[in-house]
Amino acid sequence: MTFPLPASPLPALSALIEQAGPRAELRFLEFFTATIRNANTRRAYARAAHDFLAWCQAAGVPSVTAVQPLHVATWIELQTQRYAAPSVKQRLAALRHLFDSLVIGQILPSNPTASVRGPSHTARTGKTPVLDPTEARQLLDSIEASTHAGLRDRALIALMVFSFARVGAALGMKVEDVYTQHRRLWVRLREKGGKQHVMPCHHILEECLHDYLAETGIHDDPKGPLFRTIRRGTRQLSDKALPQANAHAMVRRRALAAGIETQIGNHTFRATGITAYLKNGGTLENAAAMANHASTRTTQLYDRRRDEISLDEVERIRL
Repeated sequence: MTFPLPASPLPALSALIEQAGPRAELRFLEFFTATIRNANTRRAYARAAHDFLAWCQAAGVPSVTAVQPLHVATWIELQTQRYAAPSVKQRLAALRHLFDSLVIGQILPSNPTASVRGPSHTARTGKTPVLDPTEARQLLDSIEASTHAGLRDRALIALMVFSFARVGAALGMKVEDVYTQHRRLWVRLREKGGKQHVMPCHHILEECLHDYLAETGIHDDPKGPLFRTIRRGTRQLSDKALPQANAHAMVRRRALAAGIETQIGNHTFRATGITAYLKNGGTLENAAAMANHASTRTTQLYDRRRDEISLDEVERIRL
């Protein structure tokens, strides 16, 4: 039995799903197409489901209806040997939601993941590499403003630093999401869960965005993507949105060219901006609002001010 699939990545129908019949196939696909709206979550859950069902098939499980808590617990234990605790917990959550959907659809009588516990994990600070403010400014100053690619890259990095934007929200912006209000530029971001978030622009971000829009001419295409790929051989912007993987490769390349050795990623700039804001007297509550966090506990994971305390204290060890 075949069904039309969306463009977002889905796991191929496993033999274990097919053995459970057409209703199970439909319910399986409905879970990924109708229940999960976020493309990144769908991708992560699809990978976890594919890996688990493939392991079950290799272990001799005949059908998804035959999956038992022991199978889930054994697989989770194997995952702890390959992945960090947060990743294992996410994979277990993917299976729990999937099997919940199968139970609701009356494919299974009970959820085999319900009694399985994931690894314990407590974090007070995140693992995201953070740049020192001088390094962040060094990176921005090192990007040439004479090409479309340079203008784009500088504007994207500045946006993530000064608005605390997630890369997914930044790359999802349209040209019209940069607008003037009260004589200043503002940006409109669509964050996780479809939440809309607006922020006034820092003067450096305002300058970068103004140069980018004016020099590339994309301000005449308000419905088009704000950050775009470069057409091959022309060095001009295309009409296609910049993929997240390309943005990650770009920031690594730009950091290397600027002489920055820290292995940064797209999320580095969100953490860098929040830490710089807090170091300069900003409050945790305002930082949470600016980052569009539901709780200040999440914002604290991005607060890396204690890193400097640790560095100062460790130098007290003298032999």
